[in-house]
Amino acid sequence: YAIADAAQKAGAEVTLISGPVNIIPPKGCQLVSVTNAQEMHHESLKRATDATVFIACAAVADYRVADIAEQKIKKSAETMQIKLVKNPDIVADVAALKDKPFTVGFAAETQDVEQYALSKLKRKNLDMIAANNVAAEGQGFNSDNNSLLVCGEKSKTEIPLATKSQVAEALVNLIYQEQENNR
Repeated sequence: YAIADAAQKAGAEVTLISGPVNIIPPKGCQLVSVTNAQEMHHESLKRATDATVFIACAAVADYRVADIAEQKIKKSAETMQIKLVKNPDIVADVAALKDKPFTVGFAAETQDVEQYALSKLKRKNLDMIAANNVAAEGQGFNSDNNSLLVCGEKSKTEIPLATKSQVAEALVNLIYQEQENNR
């Protein structure tokens, strides 16, 4: 939401595709509400071809339950197995489009942050990736602060620990600069 706000304040026309959250969307952004990864995948691909930039920063689960019970599952055994299936890879599918937008992915990592981010950048055909160390204390998912390592094909920039709004503003500026350099 901070990135959408920063992009909108920088003059971009923003469509925010979001799962259920307790955050008020930024004013001026078009909100598309989804409830699961398949819906987010569908809405992302539907809108990506009209976008100049696509930023995939949602923490979408890699897997989902294969079969959802229609009724409560009663306790009947000491153990139970739940089968999981892979969710679609939204950012990879957007980056694979014939006329793809400038595609930015995120990598939330707990170790070897730069190595994993660069691998993901290449593997998914991204234009840029923003990596954060979610194991670092005082930043990430349960904090109002964050820091990022932002990598493009030929660039690497560190955004130091700051509020998420400040980090988002710095990221939007880097995306603009990188996009301009790729034209």
